[in-house]
Amino acid sequence: MAKTTPEIKTQKVVNEFSVNIATVNGSGSQTANMTLIRSIFKMGIPVSGKNIFPSNIQGLPTWYKIRVSKYGYLARTQKTEIAVAMNPKTFTDDLNELIPGGVFLYADHIKEPILREDLLLCPMPVKTIVKQANPPRKLRDYVANMVYVGVLAYLLDIQLDTLKSALEFHFKGKQSAVDFNLSVIRDAFQWAENNLEIVSPFKVQPLNLTDGCHLAKGNTAGALGTIYGGMHFLSWYPITPATSLPEAIHAYAPDLRKDPETGKNTYVIIQAEDELAAIGMLVGAGWAGLRAMTATSGPGLSLMGEYASLAYFAEIPIVVWNVQRVGPSTGLPTRTAQGDVNLTYYLGQGDTEHVVLIPGSVKECFEFGWKALDLAELLQTPVFVLSDLDLGQNQWITPPFEYPDTPIERGKILWEEDLEKIKDDWGRYLDLDGDNIPYRTVPGNQHPKSAYFTRGTGHDDYAKYSEKPEDWEENLDRIKRKVDSSRNILPEPEITTRSGSKNGIIAFGSTDFAVREACDYLEAEGVKLDYLRLRALPVSSKVLEFIRKYERVYVIENNRDGQMHSILSLELPDRASDLVSLSHIDGLPLCAEWIKDAVLEEEKS
Repeated sequence: MAKTTPEIKTQKVVNEFSVNIATVNGSGSQTANMTLIRSIFKMGIPVSGKNIFPSNIQGLPTWYKIRVSKYGYLARTQKTEIAVAMNPKTFTDDLNELIPGGVFLYADHIKEPILREDLLLCPMPVKTIVKQANPPRKLRDYVANMVYVGVLAYLLDIQLDTLKSALEFHFKGKQSAVDFNLSVIRDAFQWAENNLEIVSPFKVQPLNLTDGCHLAKGNTAGALGTIYGGMHFLSWYPITPATSLPEAIHAYAPDLRKDPETGKNTYVIIQAEDELAAIGMLVGAGWAGLRAMTATSGPGLSLMGEYASLAYFAEIPIVVWNVQRVGPSTGLPTRTAQGDVNLTYYLGQGDTEHVVLIPGSVKECFEFGWKALDLAELLQTPVFVLSDLDLGQNQWITPPFEYPDTPIERGKILWEEDLEKIKDDWGRYLDLDGDNIPYRTVPGNQHPKSAYFTRGTGHDDYAKYSEKPEDWEENLDRIKRKVDSSRNILPEPEITTRSGSKNGIIAFGSTDFAVREACDYLEAEGVKLDYLRLRALPVSSKVLEFIRKYERVYVIENNRDGQMHSILSLELPDRASDLVSLSHIDGLPLCAEWIKDAVLEEEKS
């Protein structure tokens, strides 16, 4: 039995702690971890989970960090109050990560020394409980993880009926799997109740703060938004951490995109042989009038540069999701970062600058899924959606998604009757309306005037080959003006103000959760900051007004070089010295503690 060390006196903490679960990759721990996080969610308690896993298939250490917060803080936290050690190789590190007074659960067959005396220890007879359950040999490692679920349920007061409900959700009606896993959880719970002498100071109590919400991943939300946005064509090549986005489209599209009269699919999905083929197909589909998209990550996007440049110059609408991971090179495929800001914004040779949407929540992943398709066709240009592994692959609490509130936007497409009304010759790149956006035709238009030659070389307003300096300059300048004008129609930044703030802070994407938490901590220490979250590039006038308003503006980002800081400095060179870059990258999501400390250090100066 594990006994409480007499010196340990930890105050009871309810609904405000984190649990770090250390296992071996490929051991099936995800089922156990999702059972825990979904159970806490079903109890009405805000909760988030970070899956820290290796890029190999099996055998290396993996961690899953669950954060429970009655305040709704969902970012990664540096502190760990409870640790579960199922991996001998990381046992000592997992032990040392705990705060004094923390609870340490471990499989009792791990015989590593425990030198700390400031913890509540809980050795679990994992092998004994598994042996009693008598699972098939190939399932023993998977079932073993349910032991820590049962012990944690006892220590934290997690309701068994919510665990059952979570298992039913996970196994989707496979009652035998639900019953067997639940029996192991109950056996572990019963063992803990009969044998443990420690009392965990960390507890959960039901709340109602998740009512009406869902647990979802950003990649899944982006897939659904794309489907509801009328996607016709998807070409993709597998790459971590973007693969689950097209896979989700493949899973949901058969139910959501089928013609009710013919029973035929109204979409095409192609897994290409590589990223070059994927974007090549994409550009062809966009040119043909299909609402087309792909999803990739940094290494794949690097390969797509030439085709993206073609789509930019030939003005072909496509959508590319970049779910960022750590680079350069292969980097850390299963770690998160925001290091592709410059790559995405300026992708392509020569003078290119793209429209980029930057979701900061699962709900926005859904929204930007359909808006990206609309914007691409409206502007006749590539539109990139810049997400990352943390937002894309981890579970987040989200309110319900909102169905698109506007009709599908197809932009300036001319059909036969439209061309009949044009008395003069029609020019593919002729700016008839003064908004820098030309008209286009697509295959299927039978009017004799509808044809034009699509080229990535120099051309005039009528798509005829030209090397005249004035044609090149005029065309490139018009495209630049077109992209610049998108500032007025792209998602506006979100601004949160605090009375008495002298300085501001800017962030984007998944760092939003950590920045909001950090701003609360900073206010408690007497530092008030107004906060702007960027949602698109090129930036709107509101972003520039925000920067001009303050003596100093901190720019938070999860990369080494402060890429967004550089872009903002170019936008407002006269205020560049007032922009302070606070950037950090180690493969993990930014946490509020680091942001708070970084800002306080700057405030001292």
